[in-house]
Amino acid sequence: MEINKASVIGLGYIGLPTAAALATQKISVLGIDVNKSTVDTINQGKIHIVEPELDVAVQAAVTRGYLHASLTPEPADAFLIAVPTPFIDDHEPDLSYIENAARSIAPVLKKGDLVILESTSPVGTTEKLSTWLESERSDLTFPHSRGESSDIRVAHCPERVLPGQIMYELVHNDRVIGGITPRCTEAARSLYEKFVRGECVETDARTAEMCKLTENAARDVSIAFANELSVICDRTGIDVWELIQLANRHPRINILQPGPGVGGHCIAVDPWFIISQSRDATPLMQAARNINDNKPEWVIQKVNDSVQQILKGVPGKKVSEITIACFGLTFKADIDDLRESPAMRIAESLAASHPGEVLGIEPNISELPDSITTSALKFESTEQALLTADVYLLLVDHRQFRRFNPSRAGKVVVDTRGIWAI
Repeated sequence: MEINKASVIGLGYIGLPTAAALATQKISVLGIDVNKSTVDTINQGKIHIVEPELDVAVQAAVTRGYLHASLTPEPADAFLIAVPTPFIDDHEPDLSYIENAARSIAPVLKKGDLVILESTSPVGTTEKLSTWLESERSDLTFPHSRGESSDIRVAHCPERVLPGQIMYELVHNDRVIGGITPRCTEAARSLYEKFVRGECVETDARTAEMCKLTENAARDVSIAFANELSVICDRTGIDVWELIQLANRHPRINILQPGPGVGGHCIAVDPWFIISQSRDATPLMQAARNINDNKPEWVIQKVNDSVQQILKGVPGKKVSEITIACFGLTFKADIDDLRESPAMRIAESLAASHPGEVLGIEPNISELPDSITTSALKFESTEQALLTADVYLLLVDHRQFRRFNPSRAGKVVVDTRGIWAI
């Protein structure tokens, strides 16, 4: 399949790197986003997110004329949809972003075009995408109803990259590609092979959808075990970090590291897409989700216990005089992504309940998002927090926080990542 122009719908953490990767292969790429500020930033050769090497790739692609951003879709040979798929209400998947993206590109589709859904989705969403397109373009045929003879090819290829390493992993990781029909799969594979050095593995759309969900659900269950283990060790006076290190010396054991919960738009969300379609068959996944979702409350209680420890040790000191510093607000280390962040949830909860000051320290962002500007959480520098805090709460193991250790200075520390052990 000859692809001279590609369009990427959604220029976020996945869409923009994908657009840049395609542009490096001298494919003309039009990026579409609903945010005018995002579009303007990209057209200046700049980026609006923090991701190593992405800034260089985008600047080069824009400068050389291979990447342009717009608010409005235009004709192309291939369309890659990389929009959010959050959940609503009782963890039910919200597919409105995908549906809106489909309806936005439908008017510019032409016979022979390829549409690929990259957004992580519940099983069956790629077929729904095809029906949404068909409802807008009765003059074209689509694979869910016309099979191999359809005018338009529709496939699913989920992203499987790690924030902080996206540009490398986009190219070097294997990709699972599943079309609604074999010809759809083949067409999608021909596009990814232009920039992917890993293996492009073919399957069907439903299996590709389930593959991504399975990967993240498996991670969620493994993290839940580690988080549960940390609670048990705390009760029994055992150093969980030493315990895991020792246990992992077994040749067939690989326990993950515990933390303050699970965040991000993948591991904290994707298991619910499986659960929502098979609640009676997913007790393990549901238990893992509950363990990880409840871990922040356990961390908050540990902080409150530390506050009481200080009050007992300093007669006359008031709780309102105690300052809590929350080191790290993103959902993982060395990125700027706050989505579904347990660290942010903990910091906001403490700010709402603690009578004294609660400081938020996050070296990867310049200011707190508008959504929490009314919160009592005070955005502060690392240096100031180290000078003024009474309780040092480590939530994210950013590399900047590894350069000092309040535990060695005799400070009251709650370390959820195990980097400040004495």
